[in-house]
Amino acid sequence: MADNARAKRLADLIREVVAKKLQRGIKDPRLGTHVTITDTRVTGDLREATVFYTVYGDDEDRAAAAAGLESAKGVLRSAVGQAAGVKFTPTLAFVADALPDTAKNIEDLLDKARASDEQVRQASAGAAFAGDADPYKKPEDEDEDDTAE
Repeated sequence: MADNARAKRLADLIREVVAKKLQRGIKDPRLGTHVTITDTRVTGDLREATVFYTVYGDDEDRAAAAAGLESAKGVLRSAVGQAAGVKFTPTLAFVADALPDTAKNIEDLLDKARASDEQVRQASAGAAFAGDADPYKKPEDEDEDDTAE
């Protein structure tokens, strides 16, 4: 078992190598500049690496990028092996990152909350309090109660 610091360093190296190789070394038109490597995680035994990526575009672009990454997996693993210099080069698994979709969902929910707050603000603009203007007891009221006893 490798320590967590070594796994983290290897994950960072894999992220950098894969990103540079996708930018400069792979000539697949399905990948191009649409793919962004967001994160990389390596197992504790340094045998498997999961590379998270996002794709700028629609569902068709995402499917094409997934196919392109799958076909370039061997070339990318070779580049990682040359750069890392480890005894065993980790296998690469590419996973589409759900972060942009989650962020969009959160933004939609925040927009709904803002709209609801605005409706409440508009409804309460001309409203008045339900009770008296000053519902608290005053000290002179207490004096009157003491004299009545």
